[in-house]
Amino acid sequence: MSTQVTELSKIGWHFDNSYARLPEIMSTKLSPIPVSKPKLVVLNDLLSKEIGLNFTNISDENNALLFSGNLLPKGSESIAQAYAGHQFGHFTMLGDGRAIIIGEHLAPDNKRVDIQFKGSGKTPYSRGGDGRAALGPMLREYIISEAMHSLRIPTTRSLAVVTTGQNVIRESILPGAILTRVAASHIRVGTFQYVSAYGNIKILKSLTDYTINRHYPDLKDSTNPPLSFLKAVMEKQIELITNWMRVGFIHGVMNTDNMAISGETIDYGPCAFMDFYDPETVFSSIDHHGRYAYFNQPGIAKWNLLRFAETLLPLIDENKDKAAEIAQDTINNFGNFYNKSWFEMMKKKIGLFGEEKNDEILINDLLSWMHSNKADFTNTFYYLTKQDFFNEKIYQDKKFLEWKKRWEDRMKRNNKPKESSFEIMKKNNPVIIPRNYKVEEALELACKNSDLSSIYNLIKILKNPYHDQKGIADYQTPPKPSIYKYQTFCGT
Repeated sequence: MSTQVTELSKIGWHFDNSYARLPEIMSTKLSPIPVSKPKLVVLNDLLSKEIGLNFTNISDENNALLFSGNLLPKGSESIAQAYAGHQFGHFTMLGDGRAIIIGEHLAPDNKRVDIQFKGSGKTPYSRGGDGRAALGPMLREYIISEAMHSLRIPTTRSLAVVTTGQNVIRESILPGAILTRVAASHIRVGTFQYVSAYGNIKILKSLTDYTINRHYPDLKDSTNPPLSFLKAVMEKQIELITNWMRVGFIHGVMNTDNMAISGETIDYGPCAFMDFYDPETVFSSIDHHGRYAYFNQPGIAKWNLLRFAETLLPLIDENKDKAAEIAQDTINNFGNFYNKSWFEMMKKKIGLFGEEKNDEILINDLLSWMHSNKADFTNTFYYLTKQDFFNEKIYQDKKFLEWKKRWEDRMKRNNKPKESSFEIMKKNNPVIIPRNYKVEEALELACKNSDLSSIYNLIKILKNPYHDQKGIADYQTPPKPSIYKYQTFCGT
């Protein structure tokens, strides 16, 4: 064991576990429950280097012990966080039911990140669950979170996946696994709701001051830091949701406990990417009424922010009515700010500079045509960027050709060279996304046949989503109609 500890000490961990110093009600100190036969499946070398860790000289066996929680690094202080949340609109007291943060690592650039094990066993917040995770969902989060990072969308990251040597029971018996997640923090809207439910203003202020200091330090000297905090979080969420809409990403479970205060995408349970454009697209098997459909995501973000604002009222102003009015005025700006953000994003997707009165009509007409003709969201913008429609029949449609002529005429009136238009389109229109059926094919091979080659290949391809690559045509192809009704599941 001493040899193992010595080896792991060379990785470069630098822990400073500030969240664990908050009031006791915020978390529970506990260790991951050991597993029988941990085995390393994948390790993210690029991410490890980014945060100043070096696993090069560590054996796979010792890495497996580390990422399973069987052997914790020096300086770690593992906790399960408490939080609450509105799940599909219903308030519930929650917490990390199958995850443990082993500590906060300080990267060489002083960037602070949580290191979390997901699937590490029961906690006081498990609510009858087994605290474990299956290999498929953990690999899925690894693939998609890393793809989101490469798509330049704020997100938690995935450092490693290990199998546990133990099965978990879901709809069937599945191989167990643990994901190591790296996040700016795991502080959520639901974290503030949890403290608010206790009604302890002192603890609420402690959490607010802590979060501002950690994520928005420039706000400490503002005239009203809690109000400035609310505005900053709203701006971050608008940026995030705009990016989701840009690539056709559907989170699937936008509960308040899954809205990170940092502005990162968090929780990759029933998420998926839209193929054929339909604003009402829903993939999650439990979203029966389309609450979290593609086009509803901005509205849900606003709703979640209202819940966040409610928690901050005692700190915004001593007068409750005045505080509510101030907060409401702030949130009322969401629609205008988001619409402006979305419009600017869509202009980039079709290469428009400047602004003309019919630009929004031009954008909406394209989306309307895509919807009516079941055009693939990613490929349509990719073909526009390339100016090559590969003789696909759908793009020979009379209405599309009429729209294309209007678009080309508008491009001629740009206040920048044509090359600039296509350059900005290339930066905003991915060549490739994690196609849902390709992800599922890779996961099935990994989980049923222990064949990880497709997983590794998919991860490699998705690292460069804005560049044409050899041999990726198959990954650009939309699904066949037979698998059009794709469904996702939360994995619990």
